[in-house]
Amino acid sequence: MASHGGVQEAQIQWYPGHMAQAMRKLGERLRIVDVLIEVLDARLPRASSNPALDRLAAHKPRVILLGREDLADPHATREWMAWYQRSGRTAIPVNGKDQTSVKRVAAALGALAGESGTMRAMVVGIPNTGKSSIINGLLRRTAAKTEDKAGVTRSLQWFRVQPKLEVMDTPGILVPKIATPEAQWQLALTGALPRERFGAEDVVEHFVTWSREHHPQANIPDLETFARARGFARRGGEVDLHNAAGAYLKDFNDGKFGRITFERAEPA
Repeated sequence: MASHGGVQEAQIQWYPGHMAQAMRKLGERLRIVDVLIEVLDARLPRASSNPALDRLAAHKPRVILLGREDLADPHATREWMAWYQRSGRTAIPVNGKDQTSVKRVAAALGALAGESGTMRAMVVGIPNTGKSSIINGLLRRTAAKTEDKAGVTRSLQWFRVQPKLEVMDTPGILVPKIATPEAQWQLALTGALPRERFGAEDVVEHFVTWSREHHPQANIPDLETFARARGFARRGGEVDLHNAAGAYLKDFNDGKFGRITFERAEPA
């Protein structure tokens, strides 16, 4: 990451062996599917996308799902939908835990399947964008493993979600190198990276600084204020910022600080 307060910070990167292997196999898996479903984080549509798919899946029909849309700024999501439409792509905002939202996805996939035989779709995306929750929503049961933790889905799983539609869930794959310091802390904050790969206190500090510039009216608390309000203290009364930072991240991803989108779509 860039220097912060005069101190050079460690970069946040994570590309374990199982991701490298999954990326290598992506091309051959694409050959056995008819459509690609890319699940992005609606709060970070650009940083949560995988540019390699533009090359690997250039000739495949592709549906973009803006996952976790219940945590994103609705106005920003509408701007992103318009941007994808101008780019000639289908984009659907979705919350995997909301059946009304999931039905829009089912309808779009059903329309693609049309009168042909069984259609096979592959779901791809970075960790923790809600891929498995969306599949479970389509199935109306818990079949795909979900957890609010990066890297939970490791193996390939096929699910028949409609009589003529099979969906493959795949492990979350990050890009080999997260390009910018902003994308690094934002992907960490939104749950795409496991906690042991970054300093939660630093990530919270970046978010607070960002929010004061971009969302001053939201009155986002800094970590120390949050820790004191929640009673995070060590023996002797010292504020426990380490454990408070973990609770802060959870509150953020539970929507306790409001609906926030970090990236805006380019204007027409």
